[in-house]
Amino acid sequence: MTDTQKTRLRQDALDYHEHPKPGKLEIRATKPMANGQDLALAYSPGVAEACLDIKDNPAAANRFTAKGNLVAVVTNGTAVLGLGNIGALASKPVMEGKAVLFKKFANIDCFDIEVNESDPERLAEIVCALEPTFGAINLEDIKAPDCFIVEKICRERMNIPVFHDDQHGTAIVVGAAATNALHVTGKRFEDIKVVSTGGGAAGIACLNMLLKLGVKRENVWLCDIAGLVYKGRTEEMTPQKESYAQDSDLRRLDQVIDGADLFLGLSGPGVLKPEMVAKMADKPIVFALANPTPEIMPNEVRSVAPDAIIATGRSDFPNQVNNVLCFPFIFRGALDAGATEINDEMQLACIKGIAALARATTSAEAAEAYKGEQMTFGPDYLIPKPFDPRLMGVVASAVVQAATETGVATKPVTDLEAYKEKLDSSVFKSALIMRPVFEAARTATRRIVFAEGEDERVLRAARAMLDETTDKPILIGRPEVIEYRCKEAGLQMEAGKDYELVNPQDDPRYRDYWGSYHQLMARRGITPDLAKAILRTNTTAIAAIMVHRQEADSMICGTFGQYLWHLKYVNEILGTDGLHPIGALSLMILEDGPLFIADTHVNPEPTPQQIAETVIAAARHVRRFGIAPKIALCSYSQFGNLNCDTGTRMRGALEILDSGPRDFDYEGEMHIDAALDPELRARIFPDARFEGAANVLIFANTDAASGVRNILKVRGMGLEVGPTLMGMGNRAHIVTPSITARGLLNMSALAGTPVAHYG
Repeated sequence: MTDTQKTRLRQDALDYHEHPKPGKLEIRATKPMANGQDLALAYSPGVAEACLDIKDNPAAANRFTAKGNLVAVVTNGTAVLGLGNIGALASKPVMEGKAVLFKKFANIDCFDIEVNESDPERLAEIVCALEPTFGAINLEDIKAPDCFIVEKICRERMNIPVFHDDQHGTAIVVGAAATNALHVTGKRFEDIKVVSTGGGAAGIACLNMLLKLGVKRENVWLCDIAGLVYKGRTEEMTPQKESYAQDSDLRRLDQVIDGADLFLGLSGPGVLKPEMVAKMADKPIVFALANPTPEIMPNEVRSVAPDAIIATGRSDFPNQVNNVLCFPFIFRGALDAGATEINDEMQLACIKGIAALARATTSAEAAEAYKGEQMTFGPDYLIPKPFDPRLMGVVASAVVQAATETGVATKPVTDLEAYKEKLDSSVFKSALIMRPVFEAARTATRRIVFAEGEDERVLRAARAMLDETTDKPILIGRPEVIEYRCKEAGLQMEAGKDYELVNPQDDPRYRDYWGSYHQLMARRGITPDLAKAILRTNTTAIAAIMVHRQEADSMICGTFGQYLWHLKYVNEILGTDGLHPIGALSLMILEDGPLFIADTHVNPEPTPQQIAETVIAAARHVRRFGIAPKIALCSYSQFGNLNCDTGTRMRGALEILDSGPRDFDYEGEMHIDAALDPELRARIFPDARFEGAANVLIFANTDAASGVRNILKVRGMGLEVGPTLMGMGNRAHIVTPSITARGLLNMSALAGTPVAHYG
């Protein structure tokens, strides 16, 4: 890094911490405080009722206060990573950062507490006195051997989990990386020789963890600044180091490294030399974890051992050993189980979950966060990326299970599957509301054809379909392109086995496909030659023909191109048997609940009849999500106060709807604020047909519907499910180019739901 780059990075970091307000944290109220009644409940006199309940039953604190989801990050700043003993105050930005990670990755509230106390026993006294406030304690950046003393006292005296992340968090992630490194090399823990540098808290904890995983103590060689830790040595010794003392005449790292399978470095830069690596066993595993400069640079390892497996603590090299893979999720599980401690079994469960996740297919969300990086399990991908959203469900549920089975859970979780689904719902915003759709989709196996089968998002969705549904995807695309992109994305899928392939350039059904298309379109200007050309190049037409010929049950297209272009071919080929496109319905998942919007794409200026059809279809589709529809017909006019075009057409639609019995609530025409604010609506029109906020907004033109949809998506942080193409009997859906892989998976579940489930 050049001096200019260093200066720029420094300024960027300072600006990040200072603006728009100092620091990385703030406190927000979770209850309303808008009037005197709220004040009376939040404070005097109402607060006394919660206090008295807790006095009688201490466990009630988790019901009436934030304690059950509150962690303290405690430090005295004596061993801040890469900075050393900088003191409590200077360590505060690091601790705030740790608190942010707790919130971001596991939705755990966190206070950072920096204490001016260097005496470990007095520091432990302070921490123990905090037990009434917190559900768990995360000790951080306390120098060795003081950290061992503080943790031991706190664990013995406190009845809540106490976890020293520098020790146990590092050990867990190292354990997961080592598990998978041995998996790649074909070696076993009980057979390997381990050489380690650094006898501090993290180093000792990692060695202790390796023993729990099966490494034999006699096969561990620990070196520090004074050389090999051997029996009888007095210099720079601690009781923790003494437990790893070897009975040997060897004294230096370069002497003990011979034949080592695993080098574990938690010391300082340049400690391990290339010539030492050359002495290691075949397929050496080098974990050079000193930060920011490792014990040896990866290129130096490769120069003497091309088959080496390497991990560092840096994000600019593969296999970053990062504690964020562990601590948010082990605390999430411990808090949810009401664990009184974080025991060995919970830590080993954490290792097992992290390691298994790396061996599974990479998630689409992680791939999006780390564009351009190879994330296929192997030498350069031993552990998952921190932004893999599956970590929460996999790791926390494994921890909860271990806490429950070992008897340290005061709130045992008996239904682990439901617990994992709850965690996934908190990460994947669409998971909870999509559950009824996925459950319905699992009742029958449907053949879903993706028109743009070469798109990486489609490939990831197809892989997820195999994992989460009973549907088997059909992909339209060139086989060599699909195979290459699956390999690049780390997706384990094989044509013919996991998915059906349709090759537009060379498929034995080509003659049948263009013949079917020509038969449908012969009287609409399509010649045989034109039919051949279209069915060789137009994947949307190919997908529609497959559905028409009943070789697929439903199609999904639109990951690129204009919506109405795709709709043209869908309508031409599938617009039979009384089916016709009615409208596009988008589900927007917002912080305060779901909101459906139509028609966002199909009818630019719908007639009253088309609006009425959209309302009826929307009600039917909304029920697929287990939601009772409350539909508002939105217009510039409000309950007849203007004779504008949108008002006139909405009133016409209302008359059509009123002409027959309806089994859903609807009202109009009205402004959006009246639709969403029941108090405002009651003042303007007291006799409205439904109470509460509308959950479906129907617009009189696509400009308005699409505009609201995009505003909610971009500024309202809404997650879109859809658009769903209504009126086509669930035989076709057209998405938009902004859709994600998870969005495509959601659409495949909608397409995979048998028609009987929604009429």
